[in-house]
Parts: sequence; structure tokens; C-alpha cells
Amino acid sequence: MLFDVDGTLVDAVANQRRIWARWADLFGLDGEQVYALALRSRPAETVARFLPHQERAEALEQFQRLEDDDVRGGDYRAFAGAGRLLRDMEAGSWALVTANLRRRVEGRFRRLKLPIPPVIVDAESTTRGKPHPEPYLAAATALQVDPARCLVIEDSDSGVSAGIAAGMTVWSVNSSIPPSGSHRHFPALADATADIIRFVG
Repeated sequence: MLFDVDGTLVDAVANQRRIWARWADLFGLDGEQVYALALRSRPAETVARFLPHQERAEALEQFQRLEDDDVRGGDYRAFAGAGRLLRDMEAGSWALVTANLRRRVEGRFRRLKLPIPPVIVDAESTTRGKPHPEPYLAAATALQVDPARCLVIEDSDSGVSAGIAAGMTVWSVNSSIPPSGSHRHFPALADATADIIRFVG
């Protein structure tokens, strides 16, 4: 079982939009344009797209500070069903695959009292992010399982594309319109939990 985090298990999408809007304002950029790209790429890639090379390191650090502050004091929640689902997962059978950083995932999970797995493939774990399959393939390798036996739970087009490209089964959640390519779609994570548990079983 390979889970995306933001938008799939943790509802922090509004937080991400606010953070990127604040970051864009600092650099005189259009917040909506920045956020549209950020939805499809890792922070370093987003920063690189909008700023010249000499400004990127400090700009990325500024973004990291804004998001770290949100982890500690922001208002976010777990999607309904996430806690029960993760607690029902057998130890060593699941991982998190995220474009965020491990420390922030762990910080949010601790605040939300969600179990934290040993395997977290984050933005610094691979050279290429979603929609490239590398993050999901790295998770399968860490769990020592054939990619064809993995079920991916995602909410975004880029995440679904990554799972499909990795040769995995992909189910999408938390939207009224399914991302292109997903094998099954559920309007909410809670609608999928029973089927996910049966799949694992």
C-alpha cells in the first residue's frame, strides 16, 4: 500500500495555497500561477521555474520556513477514515510517497495522531518527482515488493500518472471528477477504506 499524503490523507490543500501565495508575494510573482505549477511539482522545481539561479537557494529556504511554521501552528486535519485505515495496515506493508519533506509529514502526522510508517519517500529521496514513476518505484523497493503488487492511493493527476507509469494499481480519492487514468475512483477517502482493506487482505 502506497499512499500520497497532502490531499489524500491530510487535508492541507488550503494551507498549501496560502503558503505559496505568501511566498509568491515576497518575490513579486502571481500566486495563482505559482500554485498551479506547485500542484504538479516539488518545491525546488517550482522555485526554479520562476526565479533566476542566484535567487533560488534563499527563495527555497524561505518557502521551507513558511511551511515549517504551518506544520507547527497551521489549521489542517486528516481526511475522514485516514486514522482507521492506517491503523489497520500491517506493519511493513505500507509507505508514504510525498512531494513534501519527511520532517513535515512526520510533524503533521504527530499533531493529527496518525501512525508513521518506517518508509517515507519524500522530495529529497529521489532525483525525479511525480509524475515520474521514480518515487513510487523507490517505495516498492524499500518495502521489497514487486511494483505490480502495489496499490497506490492518490488525489492528483501527476500522482496517478506516476503510479500508472510504475506499473501499479492506482485508485484516486477526494474529488468529484476522477484524475485521468485511475483504475478506480472514490469521491472521498472514507468511501474507499473498506475496499482498500479488502485489497490488502
